Amino acid sequence: MANKSVFASIKGRLLPKATARNAHAAPAYAYSDAHALAQVAVTGTFGGMFYQSPQDELEYVLDVAEAVDPRYLAQAAIYARRSGYMKDMPAVLLAVLARRDPVLFRAVFARVVDNGKMLRNFVQVIRSGQTGRKSLGSAPKAMVQNWLNTASDRALLNANIGNDPSLADVIKMVHPKPASAEREALFAWIVGRPCDLARLPQAVRDWMAFKETGKGPVPDVPFQMLTQLELSTAHWARIARKGSWQMVRQNLNTFRRHGVFGVTKNVDHVAALLRNPEAIAKARAFPYQLMVAAQNVNSEMPRPIVDALHDAMEIAVQNVPKVAGQVVVCPDVSGSMTYAVTGYRPGATSAVRHVDVAALVAAAFQRVNRGCQVLPFDTRVRDVRLEPRDTILTNAERLAALAGGGTNCSAPLRWLNDRGRSPDLVVFVSDNQSWADARSGGQGTAMLKEWEAIKRRNPKAKLVCIDIAPYGTTQAQTRQDVLNVGGFSDAVFDQIAAFANGQTGPDHWVGEIGQIEV
Repeated sequence: MANKSVFASIKGRLLPKATARNAHAAPAYAYSDAHALAQVAVTGTFGGMFYQSPQDELEYVLDVAEAVDPRYLAQAAIYARRSGYMKDMPAVLLAVLARRDPVLFRAVFARVVDNGKMLRNFVQVIRSGQTGRKSLGSAPKAMVQNWLNTASDRALLNANIGNDPSLADVIKMVHPKPASAEREALFAWIVGRPCDLARLPQAVRDWMAFKETGKGPVPDVPFQMLTQLELSTAHWARIARKGSWQMVRQNLNTFRRHGVFGVTKNVDHVAALLRNPEAIAKARAFPYQLMVAAQNVNSEMPRPIVDALHDAMEIAVQNVPKVAGQVVVCPDVSGSMTYAVTGYRPGATSAVRHVDVAALVAAAFQRVNRGCQVLPFDTRVRDVRLEPRDTILTNAERLAALAGGGTNCSAPLRWLNDRGRSPDLVVFVSDNQSWADARSGGQGTAMLKEWEAIKRRNPKAKLVCIDIAPYGTTQAQTRQDVLNVGGFSDAVFDQIAAFANGQTGPDHWVGEIGQIEV
């Protein structure tokens, strides 16, 4: 008889062999080239990460961008900007596309470069030489010129805020030929050359007059231009009442410092704006941006403003799917999740960490799905009690406070198996860098082994792995019952809803990107 310790029968289906090693050299599954590009397109920020330097990330992005078909590269750039709300990554993908397929590049440029900051990002990426060329070349130069000539005056004023490169640098670089005397004057003013002041946009003339005299109404120019001026409390109040949702959210402490909230009607207006569903949708805001605002408001901020931020969070995550049956959400609270979602970037590091995003997703799922169980984990499942009636932000803060320790992605599933639980949907929010459960031999990963045990009790169960860091591997291979999806915008919730309800398969996320018209 053969040795049973070697040839013992395996219960259930044979696990697929791990195809890669993660950052800890533990067994993992590699994504396909298309999935790898999609995943990094909505999570990559080119900041220093726990396991990866900015240069390492860039080299990985360039590798997968070269590996896919140019058409899919174009589609991924559009998706990263329009659905993932990313900034630097779409510019990098577009720069690679400019070299690989100038025709496709021209076709999608305007859908990726949709404002002045994106224009400056794109030029910066090209000029860095990191994507294979240091000069713009004919197609990129023509598209930048066209953007400068067709953008509205307001768009150009917004684009004129920021450096490295500044808009003046871009104009000097591509030498656009203005189609009117008014645009010629505006270009000259931006680059600091003499111009016919009478032909400048009215808003610029108003700003120049206000800057000189300090009198008259507050000019209708971008907020950053106003902060250069000597403003009264009344002026600041007008700015707050006229500001966009995103600008107001970012400057709540500034408004309080300048006395805006000393007047009740100003408090009421700002609170109403912050919780306005249409304004939130138009801002294309990450839910975690509301977390930033709530965490950073001054302790003397009026209570209606703080309450409005909590209300806005409830609105921002209202498309979290409501799933029939038992739902379990597993936020990763390990040490590697304590890095900022933007990575470390001198002068621009986000206060929000990956663990904050994971906690936010878990708290939002619990709010929408009655009876949803939250199992935070590092090397083991952590014990925490959440109150479903508390706000999403409050529960997210409780979860994020657990952060620290190693990573064992199989721990929550083993916890469920030890108790004979058979949930219908399990959602992981993690960087997927599991190592404490690394299997020394045999097939697959420990996480997939534990998932198979759940599937034997509930064949209809589905697993969703939200990957929020650009490391390129997963602990559960994509298949009919396993969805791997990347990012932390509300588009992720839409994908989970469709998958959980049986409307789409596990490849739909990548397939949806591939359906974008170019």
